[in-house]
Amino acid sequence: MKSMTGYAYKENSNNKITVSVELKCYNSRFLDIYIHLPSWLSVLESEVRQCINASFIRGKIEAGIRFKHEEAEIAVAVNKNAAQVYHKAIRELAASLDIKEEPGLAMILGQEGVIETETKRDLDLYRKLIIPVLAEAIQQADAERVREGNHTKADILSHIGIIEESVKAVTGHVPEIESAFKENLRSRLEEHLGDKIDENRILAETALVLVKYSIAEELSRLSSHLSEFKLEIERNPSPGKKLDFLSQEINREINTIGSKTPVLEVSRAVVEMKNALENIREQLRNVE
Repeated sequence: MKSMTGYAYKENSNNKITVSVELKCYNSRFLDIYIHLPSWLSVLESEVRQCINASFIRGKIEAGIRFKHEEAEIAVAVNKNAAQVYHKAIRELAASLDIKEEPGLAMILGQEGVIETETKRDLDLYRKLIIPVLAEAIQQADAERVREGNHTKADILSHIGIIEESVKAVTGHVPEIESAFKENLRSRLEEHLGDKIDENRILAETALVLVKYSIAEELSRLSSHLSEFKLEIERNPSPGKKLDFLSQEINREINTIGSKTPVLEVSRAVVEMKNALENIREQLRNVE
């Protein structure tokens, strides 16, 4: 079991270039990946996304990739045509204003488009730098998610244990529940029929009531869901969605049991089960 929250930071240097990868992982119903790359490396975004997509089932993943260059190779070019146009325009403006001044070189170079620079970048080199560091960051984040997931698993199983104990307690009260229904039915029949009560009729009426209000099936299904829940935790490395579905089924059975029985001890056990299940569902929001 893995948590959906985690953090990782890795960096590496090569050829006077330092690449750093920061991963931030949050909980989310689906897999949402957000990648922050320098605009000139946007062509590598699909490869970065594939690496992340292969390692996460669901969750919000933010990946920030940055670079530091000790020495950057820069190509500088002068746009002579733009320089000539600016020079002519400035001279004409000076003449129209009767200013006896020639435009200087500094003024011309300061105009937009006269100086053109381009940093030489080898995309294949950056690809070879990014992917290994990204893999290390993913591994680090994954280890943290597993570590947190183990704590979550232990907490969830402890609350499953509480529900199982409550199921045992409720099961022990089933004869008491059936007896309460029977005595209640007898009292109602005596009230209407007096001494003319037919014991067979009481048994038949009791059987009909128990068919309607018996919680045996709910207890059986609840126990089955709890067993499936624990099995899913052990066999599925990413059980979040299935556990969320099972928790809904467990909640349905608990509510039905609570609505069917008038016994105070059972009502208390139902409250215990609901509290434990609420804690489980809260934890499941962060399980992959």
